[in-house]
Amino acid sequence: MMSDDPRGFRSPRVLNHLLFAVVAVILFISWGRAFSQTGIEQVHITPRTTSVVTAEAKADSSLNTSMRPLKASVDLVLVPVTIVDPMNRVVLGLQKNNFEVYENKELQPIRSFSSEDVPISLGVVFDTSGSMTSKIERARQAVMEFFKTANPQDEFFIVTFADRPEETSDFTRSVEEIESNLLFAVPKGRTALLDAIYLGVRKMQQAQYAKKALLIISDGGDNHSKYTERELRGLVKESDVMIYAIGLYDNYSSTQEELLGPELLNDISQLTGGRSFTVDNPNDLADAATKIGTELRNQYVIGYRPQNRPKDGKWHKIKIRLMPPKGLPHLRAYAKQGYYAPAE
Repeated sequence: MMSDDPRGFRSPRVLNHLLFAVVAVILFISWGRAFSQTGIEQVHITPRTTSVVTAEAKADSSLNTSMRPLKASVDLVLVPVTIVDPMNRVVLGLQKNNFEVYENKELQPIRSFSSEDVPISLGVVFDTSGSMTSKIERARQAVMEFFKTANPQDEFFIVTFADRPEETSDFTRSVEEIESNLLFAVPKGRTALLDAIYLGVRKMQQAQYAKKALLIISDGGDNHSKYTERELRGLVKESDVMIYAIGLYDNYSSTQEELLGPELLNDISQLTGGRSFTVDNPNDLADAATKIGTELRNQYVIGYRPQNRPKDGKWHKIKIRLMPPKGLPHLRAYAKQGYYAPAE
């Protein structure tokens, strides 16, 4: 039988406490690894090889160990980049030397490179116009699926729109609050899509995090906004907010606005480095939303300092050139197309 030691090293009570602490640490690490996994099909590029492995249920979190943390700097231009293969699957595991970045056609040295899942400020711009009557329940479910890909530190808000946009929910970390607010959305009226996106981008000025994204869910083009497409594009180019969109369009659309809806959302999304998905079946909304959420979690972030550090207040074009390992199929990169340099 053990006796109590004045220093406590041989006390059964102290040993029990130590054993409990060790078990707790092990469980915490295991829980963290499980939580970081995603349930979407992805492609993982193994560094220094050309093999491609499809992970249908999990993302390979070991990639982050080989990535240097992102360095913040007022002079650093940060470019989130999404890479997909011909089957539209997110490609993971590329390295810094697989990328080149150009500003105004001049090659720029890459100063930082990361693929870590960082907290995001997310806004949902949700169509509640009259044409959404038969689709709104599926659209609500799509939003909930989108938030299932979030991490606990994310913050989100909701803008609903019909004749005019309305901030339905302020920034919150509560998915339940978002879901509750969407339940009261009643489809009616016309489609002030441009005004709603404008409000969502402006709302991002209150965002806590540097990484910001909007998800737009709509079934038609704009037919009731006071802002023009030109005005919206100008705001979007200045905002540094990634825009993703899901367009749910009827095959028998007859109005000019509805016919131009897909093109409008696609142009605005690509300008920011986001993407636009067009679906013709409400049942496909949830899958599209989940795919967008997964892309946001599996982006590369490239940082560079412009060699001549311009402060001319002008638009500077960005182009990402991809140089993947040999033997891979054609890969596509999505990144923002430019930024406004600060003025003197």
